[in-house]
Amino acid sequence: MSQEELFLDSVAAGQVTEKKSRSNLGLVVTGLLGGSLVALYAVATPFVAPALRKVCLPFVPATTAQVENVLRVLRARTGRLVDIGSGDGRIVIAAAKHGFKASGFELNPWLVWYSRYKAFREGVHRSTSFHISDLWKVSFAQYSNVVIFGVPQMMDQLEVKLASELPSTAKVVACRFPFPTWVPECTAGEGIDTVWVYDAKTFKTHLQNGMTRETTPEPKDKPDSPT
Repeated sequence: MSQEELFLDSVAAGQVTEKKSRSNLGLVVTGLLGGSLVALYAVATPFVAPALRKVCLPFVPATTAQVENVLRVLRARTGRLVDIGSGDGRIVIAAAKHGFKASGFELNPWLVWYSRYKAFREGVHRSTSFHISDLWKVSFAQYSNVVIFGVPQMMDQLEVKLASELPSTAKVVACRFPFPTWVPECTAGEGIDTVWVYDAKTFKTHLQNGMTRETTPEPKDKPDSPT
């Protein structure tokens, strides 16, 4: 074989090797990109999915002042506490440190897992529990202290749900937004840190009275007596 033929063979072999290297590199890049997209979807879905629901309850962390205000208005209370839409668990963990048996309900699984980790790290995992659940599918009848970071679009529906489920000894603390028709017995804080406290005995009575008015037929006018 001449030197020219050897040269041509070596060039051809080099081109084949280069093509294989490019092909392998393309497969690696495609695999990394695909894996990154899958990971991004897995992380983002729990945060985006709640926004697709009829009533969106976004995650906005409670401020230090809000946590302090909640604990202040509940300082003389006992019994079980629940935080509806517990986010990263800071209200539940703070309440557990003040002696409450506290639970949190949150739709985002990443926040629930993070809350459990925080509770374990803070040493209150035995007195706290966090649940991945839609608040509309949970009964709150066992709780005597309820904390809610709601949005205006859901508060009227939540009024009916809590009034029908909670015991008459319960207290409800609303943060950021008050309930539309309930009358608070007191408030604490100011601005975005304001919390409103509601007594279950009061709003349950109003609900019962409202139902009574709706179900009791109005008296009909008596016909005039013949003269």
